[in-house]
Amino acid sequence: MKHMEVVGVRVEMPSNQPIVLLKETDGERYLPIWIGAVEATAIALAQQGATPARPLTHDLFRDVLQALDASLETVNITGLQDGIFYAELVFADGTEVSARPSDSIALALRMGAAIYAHEDVIDEAGVPIPDEQENEVERFREFLDQISPEDFGRTT
Repeated sequence: MKHMEVVGVRVEMPSNQPIVLLKETDGERYLPIWIGAVEATAIALAQQGATPARPLTHDLFRDVLQALDASLETVNITGLQDGIFYAELVFADGTEVSARPSDSIALALRMGAAIYAHEDVIDEAGVPIPDEQENEVERFREFLDQISPEDFGRTT
């Protein structure tokens, strides 16, 4: 398992399909995962530290877990089959729950949980970006700093 960090979300053109981009913390490979607009908004809000007037689904789930004194330890991106990514939520008591990566990432950002990906998944779908392309990644990060949930066709 490789530790991953969330670079951010973006919209792929020309399909207008949102993706979340993860990066190995100790490597140069990036893992793009295609997600829905609602999940893209949830991830972008969490990265911005924005608090909606009323809790969104991922905020509600976090609040319920906290009320039940359940601690989310890690999110593991566990597989890729027929173009579909799979993930598991791993709780402090050892309980594992299958979940979509997009929901898992949105929840991990809200709960401060670490995100990991199986090496096989990164080998299959990861994209290496050499150091000379790091400037382009930095421009992408700057873009992410200025994007809002409304850019995904949803408002909070």
